[in-house]
Amino acid sequence: MNKTWVILPVLAFFCLSASAQVIPRRFIRSFGEGTVSATPDQAKIQFSVVTQAVTAEAAAAQNATQVTTLLAALRSVLGPNAELKTLSYSLNPNYSSPRDGSQPIILGYTASNTVEATVTDLALIGKLIDTGIQAGGNRVQGLRFGLKDDQPQRQQALKLATAQAKAHADAMASGLNLRTGAVVSIQEGSVVSGVLLDARALAAPSTPIETGQVDVHATVTLEVDLTQ
Repeated sequence: MNKTWVILPVLAFFCLSASAQVIPRRFIRSFGEGTVSATPDQAKIQFSVVTQAVTAEAAAAQNATQVTTLLAALRSVLGPNAELKTLSYSLNPNYSSPRDGSQPIILGYTASNTVEATVTDLALIGKLIDTGIQAGGNRVQGLRFGLKDDQPQRQQALKLATAQAKAHADAMASGLNLRTGAVVSIQEGSVVSGVLLDARALAAPSTPIETGQVDVHATVTLEVDLTQ
């Protein structure tokens, strides 16, 4: 009797499961994007100091001296509270490339230090580049314009992207003689696209600088139910 009472509920459960019908969920996934342009209010410039010497100590010492001079020159333009930071530093040996298959030998060392300067007074960009080059910055990586706070533009771009994704979903549903229902999920992805210029072309003090516009781009993936 005990075995009968244990087995019967299990058999009943399987019978009910087999008879249940699973109704597949109907949904549609759409994609939208939006872009908002704004006038930049800051710029970032990267200066690199590269030095070479026979010994690692000499290459590092020369580099340190030139970087110290560079930082002082940049502060003379941007002020004592200038926003400067080191992005990278490296000290590597330089090897020979023998063609006879013999073992390469160390010919010397190269030290490299890259510093980024943030400029909020965009009228100083040309002067800052010229000053940095004259002070020993022998590589200028580039000039990128951006925004101190991009949240207002980012939120507006997300609104535009969401509206476009919903319009796409409605259009696809209409093509199937259906309608969109509740929103099941929404996923965002956004990025600020700054204006990048070749700073080497701006080395002359008389070179005019056109900041252009900064584009804040956002994407949205929407998933909504389909109804009759």
